[in-house]
Amino acid sequence: MNEKEIKKLSEELFYKSESAWEKTDKDEVFKFCEGYKQFLKFSKTERECAKNIVKTLSGKGFKSIDDIKMLSPGAKVYKLYKHRVVLAAVIGREPGVLRIIGSHIDSPRIDLKPNPMYEDAAVVLLKSHYYGGIKKYHWVNIPLSFFGVVHTKKGKIEIVYGEEANEPKFIIPDLLPHLAKEQMAKKMRDGISGEQLNILVGNIPVKSKKIKEKVKLNILKILHEKYGIKEKDFLTADIEFTPAFDPVDIGFDAAMIAAYGQDDRSCVYTSLTALEETVSPRSTAVGFFVDKEETDSDGNTGATSTVLENFIKQLMRLSAVKTPVEEVLENAYSLSGDVTAAFNPNFPDPSDKTNASFLGHGVSVEKYGGGGGKYSTNDASSEFMSWLIGILEKDNVCWQTGELGKIDKGGGGTIAKYMSILGMECIDVGPSLLSMHSNAELSSKVDIYHTYKAYKAFLKS
Repeated sequence: MNEKEIKKLSEELFYKSESAWEKTDKDEVFKFCEGYKQFLKFSKTERECAKNIVKTLSGKGFKSIDDIKMLSPGAKVYKLYKHRVVLAAVIGREPGVLRIIGSHIDSPRIDLKPNPMYEDAAVVLLKSHYYGGIKKYHWVNIPLSFFGVVHTKKGKIEIVYGEEANEPKFIIPDLLPHLAKEQMAKKMRDGISGEQLNILVGNIPVKSKKIKEKVKLNILKILHEKYGIKEKDFLTADIEFTPAFDPVDIGFDAAMIAAYGQDDRSCVYTSLTALEETVSPRSTAVGFFVDKEETDSDGNTGATSTVLENFIKQLMRLSAVKTPVEEVLENAYSLSGDVTAAFNPNFPDPSDKTNASFLGHGVSVEKYGGGGGKYSTNDASSEFMSWLIGILEKDNVCWQTGELGKIDKGGGGTIAKYMSILGMECIDVGPSLLSMHSNAELSSKVDIYHTYKAYKAFLKS
């Protein structure tokens, strides 16, 4: 064989992950990601995200399924469940054939303990209980926003405080390096403990010689005057703190985005947009936007609940599908829309570079996740993965594949294992991120765009 023949053979036989930027219109990518950044900005908690999804769907002609008596092909419906889960569908010409994309709307954050407020050393703090897998030191000395749902005697109050530029923020104070000799000698995971994640919220006392907790009383006075809240109301409230940052572009080329909550709202936004744009599909296209993935999907708003199955039953009943629901689910195709780890050149050791995803190389399709010997995962079949890759390549979607780190170095789970329990085919598909589970996760804009293209191609299949 001559050199020309060898080169041709290598091009035909070798697999090589390549930059998606070289095959994609940059202007289209940047335009798409402006909408994405706005979505992230206003979707920092699971409740806010669900509210944003419903607002978006309603603006695109989707109706509440609870107001519908019959569904015909082309109908667009949604269901809001307990303020934390949204399910939506576009009914297909073959309504009993399903294409489902599931993604989770919760992200790691700081919640409050039931009885959180206390005064110490002339300041008032709130005791917290962190939610999901975090590096605790990420959460000290950054500005935080307050999101609350509080039930008072006057009714339900929803609070967002700290998101506006002119509003005060909140903070968890760290120890200065001058006094941190013992702290800095600890392992990183022990440098900040969960019990030290107490949020600073006030410093001005009331003017009184008789009251012991003067600053605390002043903070309660402010909350009562502004919202009608008493200290007892904290016992039943849902209160969350998130980073007070807006999404920002990263790099001289503005090719990347740093933002809180891209795990997993990158998949939420891209699948939501793909669903909105799905018109007269052959199969019924379903979006499943679910809570509690970051705490193993438990509870009545997690993927281990029956909420997806119940929604499918409702769709089939209103669409007059006679096929048993169990059979419909067993024949369904689904994607678990979730992010994966991008190869980090600053920390290369935990990853197998030949089996890792890279920023800017397109959407990542991962056959399995989990950890160790493929524990806690769904392992997609060769038949389904091959079918999906064919769909993506037909629509010129740039894709790659990989694993979440070296064997026994780590790993992670998604809702794929819970969706597949219902019998459906399922595989993880989403963008790769750097700095996952931090307060400023990093994505490549072109990967976000090709995730959207992948979901759109899947829903119309």
